[in-house]
Amino acid sequence: MNLHLTTLSQPVYQQFVSLFGEQFKVDEPLAKYTSARVGGPAELLVVAKTTAELQQAAELAQTHHIPFVILGGGSNVLVADEGVRGLVIFNRTKEIRFRSSGVGVVCTADSGVNLSSLTRQCISKGLGGLEWAIGVPGTVGGAVVGNAGAHGSDMKENLIAATIWEPDKGVRVYAADELQFGYRDSALKREQGKLRPRRVVLSAEIRLRPEPAERLRARADGFTARRKETQPGGATVGSMFKNPENYYAGYLIEAAGLKGFRSGGAHISEKHANFFINDGSATAEDIRALVAEAWHVVREKFGVEMELEVELLGKWKFS
Repeated sequence: MNLHLTTLSQPVYQQFVSLFGEQFKVDEPLAKYTSARVGGPAELLVVAKTTAELQQAAELAQTHHIPFVILGGGSNVLVADEGVRGLVIFNRTKEIRFRSSGVGVVCTADSGVNLSSLTRQCISKGLGGLEWAIGVPGTVGGAVVGNAGAHGSDMKENLIAATIWEPDKGVRVYAADELQFGYRDSALKREQGKLRPRRVVLSAEIRLRPEPAERLRARADGFTARRKETQPGGATVGSMFKNPENYYAGYLIEAAGLKGFRSGGAHISEKHANFFINDGSATAEDIRALVAEAWHVVREKFGVEMELEVELLGKWKFS
């Protein structure tokens, strides 16, 4: 792609190299960073291992008017085959702290912490509240932005506050209700695609309660078994569409006769029709073609316009 050769001056390039060393890359293929295993290169990429580096990368991009996005676990995003212009910040922050608070415990987790791994750690400590997140892909930061949820609960139910970097304003702590959570949605998610720098989640404070680890483990095992029974494995972004009001997206796609529908190296899962699978040779455009087919057929047959749960990153043929 080599876009950096025309968009990034040598002094700015050297600034990235000086600050991040080998954690800074150019024309870095993104497929290996995403759960669907598709997508072209990032023009620029920084691997942030601490919240200080995460904030520093965002500030540097803002200062030099470089568009940027945050990539965490790589689920819930579909990266275009043409790649992503500007800077991709790969969030690998991982600090976790626990403190007592009245009758409960507060966990402060960096936004790059894997949500499912955090859940297992909490269970081992006899701290309940996050069992619904066992097996949920992605990071704490992504879960806050998208109000991730499963099994009747979500981040809104657990979150106390989030520490967030704001362009031109610096770092601020937001109480959970300030983030205007909705179903798989938040004020932060609604900023996606807007022509202005994004706010960046640095860490989150999560409310937990002491409970016997055996009970928590049994509950989590039940959720895991249900997930394995109802959802496919393989390379996928996760649930593709939000559930429309009074419907399940997977049911609508199945009722439209699209289970097993194929585009190139990708197909709509036979097990759960809201999961689109990369068989190993898919392009991002193959998966996007499945998205378009499902959306149009469901609208034609049922008059329901489904909304994507995933974010499309980069330059697409239709854009």
